[in-house]
Amino acid sequence: MDAIRVALLREVLAGTEWPAAVRGFAGALRSSVVPHGGGLLLLGTAEYEPWHLAAHLVDEAAWSGQPELAPTLVRHRVRPGDPAHLSVGLGRVAAAGRGETLLVVAPQRPDAAVLERVHKARRSGAKVLSLDAGDPEVLGLAHEALTVPGTAEVDLDAVQHLVSAAAGENVPPPAGPRSRGGFRDRLARLADRLAAPPPPTRW
Repeated sequence: MDAIRVALLREVLAGTEWPAAVRGFAGALRSSVVPHGGGLLLLGTAEYEPWHLAAHLVDEAAWSGQPELAPTLVRHRVRPGDPAHLSVGLGRVAAAGRGETLLVVAPQRPDAAVLERVHKARRSGAKVLSLDAGDPEVLGLAHEALTVPGTAEVDLDAVQHLVSAAAGENVPPPAGPRSRGGFRDRLARLADRLAAPPPPTRW
């Protein structure tokens, strides 16, 4: 169902700035998480944990053969008894450094202590990317950003679907006006995705 939603979103947004913006950001994400690098950390805010983006990136990592896209979800509150992959707290952000990538998903400004941890990670050499709503503090910390203002044709949740799908594509979909061949190619890729067995989920 997520693959169908992505295909429909791409069709609806064809001719707007969003397909190119998403492909550019997804390319920056893909190139920053090189094989055998330090890994991808995914951080939300205290009010918003990007569970769905984490799960979609894990799926894309498995489907595309790019395991480096599978993120470590960094959580603001870790509870006793949480499984290991859900037990990574904010200290991991401050410990990030060269060779690691930190993707911040921020519908609103994170609190000052979190921003300071992100700043420390950047000073230590981590690559910082953000999916945000345009907060200047978040933008000031990001090497690469994709901003989704409240006036956009899509919301931040929809853009996360598009980014995760594009990050797993080895060859970006063709730009420009829609054509019969291009649409058939997209349908063929969609059919392949739907026919493939899903990777085991851990979320």
